[in-house]
Amino acid sequence: MAKFEVIMPKMGESIIEATITKWLKQAGDTVEEDDTIVEIATDKVDSEIPSPVEGKLVKMLYNEGDVVAVGLPIAIIQVEGDDEDGDSGTELADTSVKEETSAPQPVTEEKEVVDGDYSSASRFYSPLVKSIAKKENISLAELEQVPGTGKDNRVNKQDILNYLENRSKQSAATPQPQARLEVPKVVSESGDEIVEMDRMRKLIADHMVMSKQVSPHVTSFIEVDVTNIVNWRNKVKDQFLKRENQKITYTPIFIAAAAKVLRDFPMVNASVDGSKMILRKNVNVGMATALPNGNLIVPVIKNADELNLVGAAKRVNDLANRARKNKLDPDEIQGGTFTVTNFGSFDSLTGTPIINQPQVAILGLGAIKKRPVVLETAQGDVIAIRHIMMLSLAYDHRIVDGALGGMYLKGLRDNLEGFDVNQAI
Repeated sequence: MAKFEVIMPKMGESIIEATITKWLKQAGDTVEEDDTIVEIATDKVDSEIPSPVEGKLVKMLYNEGDVVAVGLPIAIIQVEGDDEDGDSGTELADTSVKEETSAPQPVTEEKEVVDGDYSSASRFYSPLVKSIAKKENISLAELEQVPGTGKDNRVNKQDILNYLENRSKQSAATPQPQARLEVPKVVSESGDEIVEMDRMRKLIADHMVMSKQVSPHVTSFIEVDVTNIVNWRNKVKDQFLKRENQKITYTPIFIAAAAKVLRDFPMVNASVDGSKMILRKNVNVGMATALPNGNLIVPVIKNADELNLVGAAKRVNDLANRARKNKLDPDEIQGGTFTVTNFGSFDSLTGTPIINQPQVAILGLGAIKKRPVVLETAQGDVIAIRHIMMLSLAYDHRIVDGALGGMYLKGLRDNLEGFDVNQAI
């Protein structure tokens, strides 16, 4: 009998570890090739690991809740066939794993830091950087402001040491978010149900609090007459469904328009790094997607400004469907430069969304409602029934002021109201 090691896979460029959340197979179970044996989670996405081979699961090398570095074996499967190296080679591999898991490891130390302070970080930090940050009592909000000189603005050891050396000077030049206020004590009463947040909800909660601490939020609103869009969609939706075997909703129309208008307002498609403004070259639009369990995930449409309506519709449908089935790749929820969230899907007229850090703006789509509207015509003003919706733009007032936010919304309104009802799909 030969033994096969199941390896913790690489889940994306910046992912160096994953947490084992649930073993679906137990030692002694027979597994078929492609059977899912374990569920894992990273700070970016949850996933499953299928068995690469057919055989018997003889050993799980980690427990649920353990953090495992990418590339390490997590389980051993016994398969049919000759083991040319004999059992001693397998036992040696087993022993090396045991030694790794029993001795103090950086992975275990990092788990403590990540779970304690930095689980909702918007960029990758190495275990060494997080250890230094924890030792120096640097909060997540403060750590997010440290300029990074590594790839993708990553913070390396020298970056954080330089920051610490000049901390007082930098603090004077760059106002830091206020310390978190003491949370009031909450007392449960008889009959109350206490439900522990799941891992994703904890990440969302931390990320939302961090965003409000980092960015001074301002929200602007504008009404849009989308009658042309409604009429066009009603005209083409059956043809699109028959030809493409999928529906065309309003979401890709609004995302495509929002992305194209961003090219005219690069400061809205940006990030803030200390006192520096990063104007993004690519327009990568995240779309907030509600999951069946009530949580939220934001898959990203890369280069959304380059897609036509058909391409945008297919991409939106694909990402939304796979998001609800927990089938997204890690790279598909990274790299967003702007986010769109659809309040209208739940019949809400509008909302004030929270910015998805490290972006500087998020667009909210309200419900489309029929309303009587005064129209100006050559013969005079008339009252007509039109399809009206509200757009809300929440933006980071550090670099986007009211004038810029208002201009972006007006540009988007003009784009939507000028929709060509005769365009083909």
